[in-house]
Amino acid sequence: MYEPTNEELKSVEEWFAEYDALAEQGAIEKLADLAVFPMNLATDVPDGHATVRQWTRAEYVEAMKEAMGGGTAGLDLRSKRTPHFVSRNLVVVETEATMTVEGGQESMHYADLLVRTEDGWAFQTMVQGGWGYGWPAAKRG
Repeated sequence: MYEPTNEELKSVEEWFAEYDALAEQGAIEKLADLAVFPMNLATDVPDGHATVRQWTRAEYVEAMKEAMGGGTAGLDLRSKRTPHFVSRNLVVVETEATMTVEGGQESMHYADLLVRTEDGWAFQTMVQGGWGYGWPAAKRG
């Protein structure tokens, strides 16, 4: 099992600090600059099965504009992230987050696969339940 250095852990924390700041501003194109495309997505349909797909940059931008609107500022978003290094260049980051939506608290649990590129960390895979409305169920083989 790979044991990251303190510097490697800090680099992931710094990457998420940049991501969070851009998300707060609603800077979707700049968020897309922090990714590798095609991006893999794994989700599910409530009361259904898992579903997977890949997004192009344009599809990601469109989906995030819909999901984030003008940004996350004002949502009192709080995240606890736990990185699980697979290797020096691959890290799965599990996130537990809460945010204020229309006066109430909403919880989210998701994971991202970050890959180390020549330009630094980039996210390549997003895993979160409940996004797959209207998506076809995953098929084996």
